Amino acid sequence: MNSRQKIWSGSKRIRTGPKGPNRRAAADDPLVPVAVAKGITPEVSPKSPPMQRPTGSSRKSSASWSEVKAKLAEFDRAGLLGLLHDLYAASNDNQAFLHARFALGGDVLIPYKATIDRWLWPDMFKNQDISVAKAKTAIADFKKANGRSDGLAELMVFYCERAAAFARDVGLQDEGYFNALVRMFERALNVIESLPEVGRPALVARLDSVRRQSHHLGYGVGDELDERFARYGIDGVAP
Repeated sequence: MNSRQKIWSGSKRIRTGPKGPNRRAAADDPLVPVAVAKGITPEVSPKSPPMQRPTGSSRKSSASWSEVKAKLAEFDRAGLLGLLHDLYAASNDNQAFLHARFALGGDVLIPYKATIDRWLWPDMFKNQDISVAKAKTAIADFKKANGRSDGLAELMVFYCERAAAFARDVGLQDEGYFNALVRMFERALNVIESLPEVGRPALVARLDSVRRQSHHLGYGVGDELDERFARYGIDGVAP
């Protein structure tokens, strides 16, 4: 590149030198006398003021829960109900949270499963992306809203089922994706172990199906899941 090559950006012309944009004052620019001779007044951009450091209260970025709680204490019952209604109407996530908290509307796991499915099994034809983090967030959100162990176990097993099936269906080779599957598989076993005996067999059988599929995924995922089964005293039979 020449030392004074011209670059066009929209309707503005920017001069660049060997070390970046030409920042000389307009009075030193050789084009200025020419412009003045033609009756054109050159414009000189003022220098930006230095960035000010935030001080005192300006450093505070957000309110705290104690401040919110103090405001809520000023509400009467009708006011609190109105606020909750507004929050309920504001987002589907809020609705799912409240339905799960109060066990309303049938299967409260449906919206959380939908989120897991979206981020673990994207529509490739729509260029949707994969996000293990967002899929796991659905499980964390349910834990905050309800926290029942049977519900957590169901979501974790569902996560493993969708992750393994998608990886096999599209031939996915992603070590991070597989590591997350192994960790979720172990978490599911841990939660299942805490459930009453009557609730365990069906969930364990579904995890065993995941384990069998995983031997077709590569990266030693099948061996890792076999090891987890053995660690929890569950005998896995290699395919």
